[in-house]
Amino acid sequence: MFSIGSLVAASTGSSSGKVDLTIEGWHWPVLLAVIGSMLLIDILVVHRNAHEIHTKEAAIESAVWISVGLLFGLVMLWEFGSAAAGEYMGGYLIEKSLSVDNVFVWAVLFTHFQVPKMYQHRVLFWGIFGALAMRVGFIFAGVAIINSFKITLILFGLFLLYSGIKLLQTHDDGFDPAKSRAMKVFHRFVPSTDELDGQKLWTRVNGKRLATPLLAVLVLVEITDVIFAVDSVPAVLAVTNEQYIAFASNAFAILGLRALYFLLADMRDRFQYLQTGLGVILAFVGIKMTLSYWWHMPIAASLSVIAMILTVSIVASLRSTPKTQS
Repeated sequence: MFSIGSLVAASTGSSSGKVDLTIEGWHWPVLLAVIGSMLLIDILVVHRNAHEIHTKEAAIESAVWISVGLLFGLVMLWEFGSAAAGEYMGGYLIEKSLSVDNVFVWAVLFTHFQVPKMYQHRVLFWGIFGALAMRVGFIFAGVAIINSFKITLILFGLFLLYSGIKLLQTHDDGFDPAKSRAMKVFHRFVPSTDELDGQKLWTRVNGKRLATPLLAVLVLVEITDVIFAVDSVPAVLAVTNEQYIAFASNAFAILGLRALYFLLADMRDRFQYLQTGLGVILAFVGIKMTLSYWWHMPIAASLSVIAMILTVSIVASLRSTPKTQS
């Protein structure tokens, strides 16, 4: 059974405190096939026709994606043992937590560009697809660097600590996507129109091929993911050195972000302490990663601390909301 007891046992890994997996030739193809199959079912069956996703549908889909992520944790436990399962769950929880901020950035982008809710899922589908592809590069490069130069553990850790402190000090001062450097470059080199053409990324006007606002939003979605990945990928590598575990935990956490967006997009004001919690998580993971050069914290302890911080920030936000809105 996959339990807290299993995670406690996860602290018994390799000499560095982390697991050292033996990946068979079929492990990667099966993982990629599962992820690809779920994406195809999502785009060709569940969301074949554009429609507005309401709270009930988003809640059901979010529950399904979370269940799939946890189920893969059981697969990791069965195939590789409790240590690998513990690292997977640690990476999954970190990525899921840090990605929540990404959800609210998407809400800002869609609101600014006035993208109808019925077309938002298609943009996020391709955004998630691109995010998965980029994470492969980030993770493989990160693991290779850490394995070649152990001192980078300290450098990555200090960077995460700095990012956490900056997040604690940063306040929302009104981000204007249209004035971003990325959009200026995009409109300079990509012929565009301000008119939508259903959920198409490209359209034709007077015989000329033009990008629709959906493509502009997609570009910004991908750019924001790269920015967030700079923090989240090193954070996940703080709990595992295995590329397979790091990618799997990232992938299953990211796959459920679309449903989570439609569930939480309009609730940003209710989670006023969430950014504080995410900043503390980043700082904690940074300290943990820095210390791992000399000492490895058991994964069960890491999971407990991260879950506690996230729970406290959410509960505090929900408890304070009625007071601030009354």
